Amino acid sequence: MTTSSAATSKLLVVEGASDEHAVFHLCKRAQPGLEQSFSIRDAKSLQGVLNTVGVLVKQPGLTAVGFIVDADTHAQNHWNAVLQRIITANSGIQPPQVFRSNGTIIAENPNIGSPRIGIWVMPDNATTGELEDFVVQMVPSTDPVWPMARAYINGLPRPWKFASNKITKAEVHAWLSASKHPGLIGLAIRDGDLVVNNPLCQRFLAWLNRLFN
Repeated sequence: MTTSSAATSKLLVVEGASDEHAVFHLCKRAQPGLEQSFSIRDAKSLQGVLNTVGVLVKQPGLTAVGFIVDADTHAQNHWNAVLQRIITANSGIQPPQVFRSNGTIIAENPNIGSPRIGIWVMPDNATTGELEDFVVQMVPSTDPVWPMARAYINGLPRPWKFASNKITKAEVHAWLSASKHPGLIGLAIRDGDLVVNNPLCQRFLAWLNRLFN
């Protein structure tokens, strides 16, 4: 998703269309104008994101580039995978030594031709999970459908067809099925069904601001 012609020098790469639209609508609703400061590219998968890293950190004209990947079952491993490709592409880049919960930012270095680089591991740069584990923090505490969605998923006969680490994803999508635009996280954010003032959203928006502004 290209947000504006002025954002061609700043790029965010994500794993899928849901991530793309969630980020766009979160920015547009929580901090209008932020979504116009960078472009978003859907790389289709974790491997797709990793395949872009080496090219983008050396691409002329890019002043800032960010990579969002899911932690899945191991946040540190996926952070390391992105970081290793950055270092392989440009050995002059000094990698951070600590994996921080507020997201990774590597300062730009014109002397070696590297842009500002960011890494965010969904949901929170610490725990296992994915986009839906980020989204669950946005469900209003008083939402009447959420307990019903959870009860539905947890009441399904075992064995589940989905993996045990996908329970939150299943619950979120059961909840989304009752929204105005079933199944669409980005539009649930746009429509106000999800709240954007929680601490995790604010940390994520702060990371985007450090990276692109």
